[in-house]
Amino acid sequence: MDFKEIIASLIYDCINDVQIEKDEIKKYIEIPKENINGDFAFPCFRLAKILKMAPNIIAEDLKQKINIQNSILKKTEAVSGYLNFFIDKASIVKNAIDKFDVQKEEYGKQDIGNGKTILVEYSSPNIAKPFHIGHLKTTIIGNSLYNIYKNCGYNAMSLNHLGDYGTQFAKLIEGYKRWGNEYDLETNPIDKLSEIYKRINELCEKDENVLEECRETFKKLENGDEFCVNLWNKFKELSLKEFEKIYKLLNVKFDSYNGESFYSDKMQEVVDILEKNGKLTVSQGAKVVDLTDKGIKTPCIIQKTNGSSIYATRDLAAILYRARTYDFDKCIYVVAEEQNLHFKQIFEVAKYLNLDEKYTNGLIHVSYGMIRLPEGKMSTRKGNFVKVEDLLNESITKAGEILQNREEVDNKELISKQVGIGAVIFEDLKESRIKNQVFDLDEALNFNGETGPYVQYMAVRTKSVLKKAGYIPTKEQVNNDLLTDDVSINLVKLIENFDNTILIALEKNEPSIIARFSIDLAKAYSTFYNENKIINDDKSVQDARLYLTYMTKVTLTNSLKLLGIEVPDKM
Repeated sequence: MDFKEIIASLIYDCINDVQIEKDEIKKYIEIPKENINGDFAFPCFRLAKILKMAPNIIAEDLKQKINIQNSILKKTEAVSGYLNFFIDKASIVKNAIDKFDVQKEEYGKQDIGNGKTILVEYSSPNIAKPFHIGHLKTTIIGNSLYNIYKNCGYNAMSLNHLGDYGTQFAKLIEGYKRWGNEYDLETNPIDKLSEIYKRINELCEKDENVLEECRETFKKLENGDEFCVNLWNKFKELSLKEFEKIYKLLNVKFDSYNGESFYSDKMQEVVDILEKNGKLTVSQGAKVVDLTDKGIKTPCIIQKTNGSSIYATRDLAAILYRARTYDFDKCIYVVAEEQNLHFKQIFEVAKYLNLDEKYTNGLIHVSYGMIRLPEGKMSTRKGNFVKVEDLLNESITKAGEILQNREEVDNKELISKQVGIGAVIFEDLKESRIKNQVFDLDEALNFNGETGPYVQYMAVRTKSVLKKAGYIPTKEQVNNDLLTDDVSINLVKLIENFDNTILIALEKNEPSIIARFSIDLAKAYSTFYNENKIINDDKSVQDARLYLTYMTKVTLTNSLKLLGIEVPDKM
């Protein structure tokens, strides 16, 4: 039973002479946070402009018109521009249990994406540089979005567009030519390459001639110079080996590692198409696309003055390749908000590449804010950064220290890893992705706050309750009337709204919506656990509360899974 559908129909029948669709009405129906405001609420502000009436008058008018002679709808109230609906509590419980029972352990899985392909590009670190905390957010957000789309039935593909091309690698080659014999790359190779990169950057800042040499070296790399290509391949191999350590810790996998270099032989087609379509102009010796008619003042550079490419060219070549190879419906780029202009430019230029509108309309930049440690901003160029591997290992160690005195916890090594990694991931996802964030590891590992360990602990508690009971009742054993108290109803309504929460997160490409949901669900179960004796002398009461505990366990576990977080067996 879809309560929102029923309510939307009731409202629609009262205003059928107004130009608004029933589905739009349904979209606006909310679930109030407080039971005093009903089980569902319709904000009449949405109709104020259309009806040219005050929201409170609209709410009162609808209240008078709506027929509540319905076994599930008990009453309506008009309050401050909202029309609140009160539903029969036992019907709410029955509806939630029926809905859950269809899927049980797979609760939350959906099929709205069947037959559609979604590409999610994320992580994309630069080779020969440490994987630092600045790369963490794209990796975690991207992996969660990949999980969400996969969960909803899409053919989701995870792409790691490695930064393995450009002047920065020419700088590294030039630095290695000068000082390579000073470094042993057999141990801690990325740290040593990072030191070389830092040194060559400092030299470039002092000497313009060295910077020009680096630009020419990149041109050689593009032209296939054997020495440059061999060094570049060496740097790439060493980097991927290091990156895999982090991905293994985060349990992140990719369907493709095609980086910028993969498109080096595909860029000329981009230039040729733009030239043929009359979109290329010369500006200060460089070939650019003027986008002022699109409201973008800065032209998009396609080819530099020395004829070498730029990352915009490679991104455009990637769009062509991905459209032809994957026939995608959406291609999502999880990249920091600092690149907003870049993506506005390439998305507009892509429209000049003779592509079907399906592809150009499906290009989406999912941006996110800066991440800082309490010490401040980081920079690889200046050598001021925190490596993700170090951060993750520190989190695992600290989680282990917290758990070491808990005798009931077996396999502390595995659980420390699950809690430590989960804490980092959850801390990164619990706030809106566009917010700038100061990452505090001690706060992330707090077992009593709005954190990953807290949500994991509540999921573990549901497991322990079920284990203590020794069984999970069937749906048929549940007396719905025994779960109609406010505490139980709050929990039931949250669980019933899980699939809708997933759809909102997908629509907005916002994993924090699921993270916040998991916090609310964990808190609701904590209240339910504290106020209700679950293992009970009354078998009917016990069965009802156990089944609700089982529903909570599955929903919490699956919500954390969408975020990329595992639930330990004990904590």
